[in-house]
Amino acid sequence: MSSRQRWFYRIRQFISALIAFIHLEERVLLVQALSDPQLLLFERMPRFTQRHSLNVYHALVRAGHTNPYLLQAALLHDCGKVDEEGRAIPLLYYGLIVLLQHYAPDLYDHAARHGRGLLYPFALHASHEQRSVVYARCVGSHPEVVQILRDYAEQRATPFTDALRAADDMS
Repeated sequence: MSSRQRWFYRIRQFISALIAFIHLEERVLLVQALSDPQLLLFERMPRFTQRHSLNVYHALVRAGHTNPYLLQAALLHDCGKVDEEGRAIPLLYYGLIVLLQHYAPDLYDHAARHGRGLLYPFALHASHEQRSVVYARCVGSHPEVVQILRDYAEQRATPFTDALRAADDMS
């Protein structure tokens, strides 16, 4: 993807996040796919993060994946972007995070390590995958869901994490 295409893609992502919508059929899907405690985790996420997680889910289904634990992991993989007090990463920070990760990774790392005050969303973002594992385990998710999320957080290549990463990257 060229630099120009990447910018258009990110702009399209931002606009999609602003107008994120969850369809009634998707609400039914969520009730069927997730346990009640898992659904509460999903509902804590901002609408744009919910939309992204559903897009990842749909991408996996389109690719032929049917494993219910992988699909639950897709729906919960970003639940750690909300902290224990219910604070989420504001949408505007995502642009900054992407820019810093790409063009100034040392600055992103510094902001993530010293994430207090205005830098808190960077710390929240940097640790969200590990937090997702903890949350999924705490609400009683099946051990396979927890393992997929743990492998994903630790960037361990498995057939499930490879599929999840591919779907996440395209969503």
